[in-house]
Amino acid sequence: MVDAHRQGILMLLGATLAWSTSGLFARAIPLDTPTVILWRGLAGAAGLFVTLWWLKGAEGFRDFTRLGAAGWAYSLLSGLGMLLFVGSLKATSIAHVAIIYATLPFIAAFLGWWLLKEPPGRVGILAAGLALIGAAVMVGLGGDGTLLGDLMAFGMVLAMAGLILIGRGSPDTPTLAAGTLSAVWAPLAMIPFASLSGLDAPNLLLMAGFGLINSTLGFALFVLGSRHTTPVETALIGALETTLTPVWVWLVFLETPTTPTLIGGAMVMAASVGHILWTARQPVEPQR
Repeated sequence: MVDAHRQGILMLLGATLAWSTSGLFARAIPLDTPTVILWRGLAGAAGLFVTLWWLKGAEGFRDFTRLGAAGWAYSLLSGLGMLLFVGSLKATSIAHVAIIYATLPFIAAFLGWWLLKEPPGRVGILAAGLALIGAAVMVGLGGDGTLLGDLMAFGMVLAMAGLILIGRGSPDTPTLAAGTLSAVWAPLAMIPFASLSGLDAPNLLLMAGFGLINSTLGFALFVLGSRHTTPVETALIGALETTLTPVWVWLVFLETPTTPTLIGGAMVMAASVGHILWTARQPVEPQR
C-alpha cells in the first residue's frame, strides 16, 4: 500500500498536471474569450459544487451563509483572477503567462510584509528581485507576447496574491465555498459578451474539459494532496506548472518561446526553486 505522504505527493503531481493543461485548452478552442470564460466557468462551477458536497457534505453548502466580508472579498478576487487568467491565455503567449505566474510567491510575500507585517527575510527579498528582473527581461525584450495580455497576467497574479493574504489574515474564511461562488458569478458576467457562434459539440466538449480538468480536478487534488505534504513540498511540486504549461503548447502547437523569454523564465525559476530550497534548510521555530 502507498502511505499517506506518497499519496499526497502523487495527488499534488496530478494537480500540477491538471493545471498545466490551461495553455493547451486555450490554444485548442477557436472561440472568443468571453465565450470560453462562460462555458469553461460553468463546467468548473458544476464540478466545484460536486467537490464541495463530496468533501464537506451538507455542511459545505451552509458555508455560503458564513462568508462574511473576507469571504465576499475572496469570491470577488477569485472571480477577477479567473477572468484575467483566461483572458491572458488568449491574449499573450502561454510562456509569458506561466512565467509571470511564477512571480506569485514573491508578490504575495511583499504584500504580506507591507499589509500583514510579515517580513520575508533578506533571502526572500533577493529572490523576489531576481524573479522580477527575469519577468522584466521576458516581457520587455521577448517578442512572443503582447503588453495587454502580460498586464492581464500580472493582474491575475495580484488577485491570487490577494487570496493568499485573505487566507492568512482570516483563516476561518470558508474559502472553498467562496471559490465556488466566484466560479458562478464570473462566467455569468460574460453572458452579454459571449457568442453562440461556433458552439458545436467538439468546442463544447473542449470547454467542459477545460473547466473540469483544469479547474475542478486540479483544485480537488490540491486540497486533498496538500493535507499530507509539507508546505515546501507543495510549493516545489506546484512550481513545475510554470515549466510544464509552455512545454505542452510547444509540443502540440509548436509555439516556441523566444530567447529572452527563455532567459527570463530561467531567472524566475531559479529564484523560485532556490528560495524554496533555502527555506527548506532553515530550522522551524517552535510556535508560542
